[in-house]
Amino acid sequence: MERIPLSMGSLRTLPGYVAVSQVVGVACVVITGVWMGHYRGGYAWDGSLNEFNVHPLCMVLGLVFLYGDAVLVYRVFRNESKRSVKILHALLHVMALIISVVGLVAVFDFHATAKIPDMYSLHSWCGMLTFVLFFLQWLLGMGFFVFPWASAQIRNWYLPLHVFFGLLLLVMSVGTCLLGITEKLLFSIKPTYSMFVTEGVLANILGLLLVCFGVLVGYVVTREDFRRPPNPEEEALSVHFKTLSEGEIPSSP
Repeated sequence: MERIPLSMGSLRTLPGYVAVSQVVGVACVVITGVWMGHYRGGYAWDGSLNEFNVHPLCMVLGLVFLYGDAVLVYRVFRNESKRSVKILHALLHVMALIISVVGLVAVFDFHATAKIPDMYSLHSWCGMLTFVLFFLQWLLGMGFFVFPWASAQIRNWYLPLHVFFGLLLLVMSVGTCLLGITEKLLFSIKPTYSMFVTEGVLANILGLLLVCFGVLVGYVVTREDFRRPPNPEEEALSVHFKTLSEGEIPSSP
């Protein structure tokens, strides 16, 4: 009986990992929505506490779920054209950016109305640092890869940094969410939190699912067997583009 190559056998598990990550990611968004909608009074845009509830929902949806999916697209669409996957990667980042901005505006507007100081907690410091780095990562990614103005040599130098900071930002997003969950619980139900009330248990489950989502995405992205296979046609186009743009002579036709 002919043996299946290890890499081919491993690839059969990729759809399973991706499917589980999506179930966990959607669960994170749904649980956040239920927590803020059912236990914290719902949503509004009027400067009330209900406006604050927009903040955690947008951040989990934007900087965790959509951002994580943007990281995954190069593994999920392994055989699609690199240009198409790159555009999808950029679009998911744009969606994550817009939703995150809405979440930030919501919390600052609520603080201004309620006369609450801004940026005093560790959660807010980590959150702002994560957002600023995410925005810089997005700008650099657009400049280097979507609308490339830099030379191929500079792009090759920056690519490992782009990949590293992509995963680091997901870790930072999840960690900031965990700080936010703890902060919100202590502000809202501190007297009953230790009694295993339903809201506290639900929020703790949300925290564990956020960690699981980050771990699943990180595992899929860093596993060597799941990397995109080399595409000779794309490599040839890349060589010829480099020749035209930089005046270099390709080593092969």
